[in-house]
Amino acid sequence: MTKEIQKCIEILEKGGLILYPTDTVWGIGCDATNSQAVQKVYDLKQRKDSKALICLVANDFMLEKHVDHVPDLAYDIMDLATKPTTIIYDKPKGVAKNLIASDNSLAIRVASDKFCRYLINKFKKPLVSTSANKSGLPTPMTFGEIGADILKGVDYVVSLHQNDQNGKPSSIIKLGNDGTVKVIRE
Repeated sequence: MTKEIQKCIEILEKGGLILYPTDTVWGIGCDATNSQAVQKVYDLKQRKDSKALICLVANDFMLEKHVDHVPDLAYDIMDLATKPTTIIYDKPKGVAKNLIASDNSLAIRVASDKFCRYLINKFKKPLVSTSANKSGLPTPMTFGEIGADILKGVDYVVSLHQNDQNGKPSSIIKLGNDGTVKVIRE
């Protein structure tokens, strides 16, 4: 796993894209603070940049570093969630501008997968994580379902967990700084 993490970091530091296993489905990832890398993800997915991407952080400390205010309810949701849960926060900071939605929000998940946490901790920056498919096509549930165009479009493919059955996409909940809670995806 150490060699895989090192190779990923080399690619991420150069603004490249990786294909990696997450705590949900296989993800296309890049440095969430590099706007050119983020644009490469939008281009590969053929997705408008008005449709925001998810960002992964390694822990609560990193989350707090990239959100103006983390509501207490967010910690309760993360503690009580029975599956990976992404939370949309208002007023993100320290990430690429083209990663932030038009309403000044960002979807962030504290990664629960060991590989992801190690990678993000070692990289010391959040990662973009978006499903490994073109926009509008079904989310691949296994590595084998990932299209050749996606495999060719990234700079590095992690060689771990390629035979595992992935989970499902995360739940997504929007938390407003005004106390509003909205379930986007269960």
